[in-house]
Amino acid sequence: MEFQKDNTLLTGRLKSVKYAYQGALKLITTEHSVMVQFSIGIIMTIAGFYYHISSTEWLIQTMAIGMVMSIEGLNTAVEKIADFIHPNYHERIGFIKDIAAGAVFFAALTAIAIGLIIYIPKFL
Repeated sequence: MEFQKDNTLLTGRLKSVKYAYQGALKLITTEHSVMVQFSIGIIMTIAGFYYHISSTEWLIQTMAIGMVMSIEGLNTAVEKIADFIHPNYHERIGFIKDIAAGAVFFAALTAIAIGLIIYIPKFL
């Protein structure tokens, strides 16, 4: 069976959105690290409503949550591809997976810093 690309503007884009939604759902429902990050994002959103954060704080918080979720998704994709290509442990594959995890670490540290900057003044 050969894959045929849908070149029409509307139906092609709708299919892209459908596949992206399905991918996001798979991430949230099957990957534990993404479940944790998604849960933290929900908690931070609730905190934003509770503490009445400003529009600017909402923008920055939303970007931070999106950044962490996006990079976590890319990290998961790298891990799945690496495991598919080389299911057994391999030093180079481990190095690649560590780098992808490091990207998530940087994003998470940035999001934590943003959360502290927004919420510490609310507690004081």
